[in-house]
Amino acid sequence: MAARRSTVKGKAKATTTTKAPRRAPAKKKPVRLLSGGNPQIAKGDGDAPVQAYLAALPGWKSDLGRRLDALIVRAVPDVKKAVKWNSPFYGVEGRGFFLGVHAYANYLKLAFFSGTSLRPLPPGVSKSAGVRYLDLREGDQLDEAQLATWLKQAAALPGWAP
Repeated sequence: MAARRSTVKGKAKATTTTKAPRRAPAKKKPVRLLSGGNPQIAKGDGDAPVQAYLAALPGWKSDLGRRLDALIVRAVPDVKKAVKWNSPFYGVEGRGFFLGVHAYANYLKLAFFSGTSLRPLPPGVSKSAGVRYLDLREGDQLDEAQLATWLKQAAALPGWAP
């Protein structure tokens, strides 16, 4: 509110003006998709930015992403979530992140940061020491039991800390 001065019987007196009209709520901008359909989501800790990322994934990747998120929460109930570098990360407090997810044009890539310690080994080899990948493509049959086993093992190991 802006204040203005007026005079009453020769004396200066402060008065206030009426409140400015309310602005309409800002419209949400559509999420920008980066190369491969990876959503550009602001960094943030907690479930909300991860859910925003999953909702912004195009097509079948969104459904699969939500299914993976639910499986991760069931397998690791105390999971800590964050979005960093336009990708969701899952971890355990005090141990760092054990899993990252990234969208590419034709698949979702799960990165197990201590993947070489998992048994059996996830199939994707990495140039980064200790990391193993699992690529999930449209129509793939998801072995939820095996994935849950890897998630539990990975959550029990020291993870990656940015």
